[in-house]
Amino acid sequence: MTDKRTGQMMQATLCFSSMETQIKADEHTRRRYLEQFLAQVERRALIMAEIATSSREEALDLVQDSMLAFATKYARKPQSDWTPLFYRILQNRIRDWYRRNAVRNRWKGWLGFPDDSGDPIQSAPDPHSVLPEDEIHRDESGDAIAKAVGKLPLRQQQAFLLRIWEGLDVAATAKAMGCSQGSVKTHLSRAMASLRRQLQEYR
Repeated sequence: MTDKRTGQMMQATLCFSSMETQIKADEHTRRRYLEQFLAQVERRALIMAEIATSSREEALDLVQDSMLAFATKYARKPQSDWTPLFYRILQNRIRDWYRRNAVRNRWKGWLGFPDDSGDPIQSAPDPHSVLPEDEIHRDESGDAIAKAVGKLPLRQQQAFLLRIWEGLDVAATAKAMGCSQGSVKTHLSRAMASLRRQLQEYR
């Protein structure tokens, strides 16, 4: 009986050790996939944030904060959900940034301080600073597109960048923006109409 119990205990120990090894292997694989995912979305996320903020430094802070929040909260979610979840975090960070700047600009106005930056939502960013990639700056039309996208209201800008630039479908875009699919279609339609008006000479 003692030998039987000893054998069972050894078998259980081996089974537990095997499970522990598998768990460690799974964690290593998940970390590797997570690092690959973040490396893939980092450049596009930075471009989105730069268009929204007109600031390379602010964009870097927003993207890094979003990546950290995603890795902390959602790394164990199914990989098929990673893209919309990450962009939802990023868009929330961008909206928070707009709110902070709007409050700061109101205080400046009330106190009589000059504000050289203007309204961050309405002001058009310099395309040479917001889109650093060479492929975007290859010609004048690329600069014009960058400037036109920067002029869009925030929600239209988000819908355009997520659907057209990032290539998310309507459902994933809605999840990233935290709104209905109907709202995504409305924002995108208005964005496209606005861009067509602004870019007529480049047709």
